[in-house]
Amino acid sequence: MDKYRRLRRRIVEDPDLADDVLLVPPAATDEQLLLAHSTRYLSAVCEGKLSDAEIRRIGFPWSPKMVERSRRSTGATMAAARSVLSSSSEGLRASVNLAGGTHHAMRDAGEGYCVFNDAAVTLLTLKQEGLIERALVIDLDVHQGNGTAEILEKSEWALTLSMHGRKNFPARKHPSDIDIDLEDGTDDETYLGLLGGALEDLTSREAPDLVIYLAGADPFRDDRLGRMNLTMNGLARRDQLVLQYCSQQSLPVAIAMAGGYCEDIDRIVDIHHQTVSIASSLSKISNAETIS
Repeated sequence: MDKYRRLRRRIVEDPDLADDVLLVPPAATDEQLLLAHSTRYLSAVCEGKLSDAEIRRIGFPWSPKMVERSRRSTGATMAAARSVLSSSSEGLRASVNLAGGTHHAMRDAGEGYCVFNDAAVTLLTLKQEGLIERALVIDLDVHQGNGTAEILEKSEWALTLSMHGRKNFPARKHPSDIDIDLEDGTDDETYLGLLGGALEDLTSREAPDLVIYLAGADPFRDDRLGRMNLTMNGLARRDQLVLQYCSQQSLPVAIAMAGGYCEDIDRIVDIHHQTVSIASSLSKISNAETIS
């Protein structure tokens, strides 16, 4: 969790981001979480009644702080989405959750360091409130977004795209609407070519009212769990491709940081900071907000 503290400090200390706004989001409520998660699972999480097997599947121990952190992380993606939906500025409309991207959490289970699924909770809440009609999730974490796909599989208004390592976690993948499988060792040019093609194909579909972009740091070549061969420059070009697509299509985008597992935490922070900087630079005319 230290990466989140370091990332926030990096953002605060960056003079190029001084005009952006840092906000503390509200925690997701039970009512909002229940749109994506089962009553049994939410109760087990909140009351500390997860089984040992369920805790092992999540990957870290239960505590009241874990529950609050998970609520806040989910609330932050929702706050980012609300912020960008309320913006009427021209150009790229973007807002960032400095955490989030908990895409392995399913309706009745947590998994892979994910307790609540922030993207699914956000989209289902905004849909219920009538703030969006259609949505798109662009998941570029190196691990497949199985939880998001499972929760949203019957929501025909929500399109899920996941670009991930074919042989990487999770072993059992739940099909997204669009899955792009990558081989171990995929390099910048191969990755960017596939991503560019996928984004081009999206332009022929009905435009969403909101995009949620999971900008994982774990495709980086030095990530201990990623098994990809992307450079810092490749990741920067990835972010630029996605955000330019959103800008050109006039699509508001809420960004979540998702995974990153370098031994050197500062390298993870570098990648996340790069994502925020690119979003901010492309959003200056729209006075982008950053949600912490």
